[in-house]
Amino acid sequence: MLKRLDEFKIGETGLIKKVEGEGRLRRRLFDMGVTPGATVYLRKKAPLGDPMEVTIRGYELTLRKSEACLVYLEVKEDQ
Repeated sequence: MLKRLDEFKIGETGLIKKVEGEGRLRRRLFDMGVTPGATVYLRKKAPLGDPMEVTIRGYELTLRKSEACLVYLEVKEDQ
């Protein structure tokens, strides 16, 4: 089941399947390590859901909701 990163709940883990967006925004996500095949763990969300902190490739990364909605993941069922 594919789910957007902005729809994740705290503690969920998923495998990136697709990254949408164009131009500089897509390049920026790729430069930060947000690429297909990477595992993402949602650590924290601000009270209104923006921004959110994830663990990816062994480091913590903060993403805006507008960036997170471009990332599609397969939810890991072993949670």
